[in-house]
Amino acid sequence: MRYVEGVLQPGEEVRHVSTIHWGIYWPAILLFLLALAGVAGFAEQIAPPLPLLVAAGAFAIGLLFFLGAWFRRWTTELAVTSRRIVFKRGFIRRHSIEMNMDKVESVDVDQSVLGRILGYGDIVVHGTGGGLEPLRRIDSPIAFRNAVTAGQGSA
Repeated sequence: MRYVEGVLQPGEEVRHVSTIHWGIYWPAILLFLLALAGVAGFAEQIAPPLPLLVAAGAFAIGLLFFLGAWFRRWTTELAVTSRRIVFKRGFIRRHSIEMNMDKVESVDVDQSVLGRILGYGDIVVHGTGGGLEPLRRIDSPIAFRNAVTAGQGSA
């Protein structure tokens, strides 16, 4: 069961769910490509031991990066319900933040050019008396903002 489903109150419904964008896998992908280039260099017999060592090292480090990114993405949830915004990250050491919809003043979305092309961005939710910490590299930030602003009038 997802965290958000476990903290729903009676009569509360989930309107939008998001997580970290898949772009956090890029470092691992680049290392896997470096490993592939090392294997190709080994196949061409260019100084045989060096390309194979580069390939093995790049693959091992890439695998660690991939598993770290997967775990971070898997343990991060961001949801808009009919009554609040819920953000959770972590597995054993959990960090969660919730804000009631009637306390939301504004939602800021920051997207770079690449973020607009690939569909990710940073979100900051401002509320009365404080706000959520910046949520970085969130998938579909405009859909998230729209779910918050559409939910404010009907909460």
